[in-house]
Amino acid sequence: MQIRTLSVLECTKLLTANRVGRLACAKDGQPYVVPFYYAHSDAHLYAFSMPGKKIEWMRANPLVSVQVDEHGQGRGWKSVIADGRYEELPDRIGHKLERDHAWSVLSKHSDWWEPGALKPVVPPTADNTPHVFFRILIEQVSGREANE
Repeated sequence: MQIRTLSVLECTKLLTANRVGRLACAKDGQPYVVPFYYAHSDAHLYAFSMPGKKIEWMRANPLVSVQVDEHGQGRGWKSVIADGRYEELPDRIGHKLERDHAWSVLSKHSDWWEPGALKPVVPPTADNTPHVFFRILIEQVSGREANE
């Protein structure tokens, strides 16, 4: 098996081609990893979620990492890590353009809202916003590929 480093362009293409990643955040020294649906545009990953643990933790510590992978032929694979910063897009004056852009990018997929809107238990919210639009500003990417 051969392993090679992906270029920034190859990493970007893999992020654009996929919709599911693993979001890692941390609070008080404890890491937390959760799958999430996203859409890639401009140097951001856009997403939608109901309030919960990941939103609470990213509000407390906006530094996050996202891992996205693809399985190739045989034992081949590609994997990208995007390190970045959580940015909430509230439904308030001053955020309308970014929030509309998030909506536009996410709504290109017919089921964009479903994974972020479904929860086993609806948690109480501190404000009256039942859902959260957010984006991850990608500050650095790295990736690897394995081929037989």
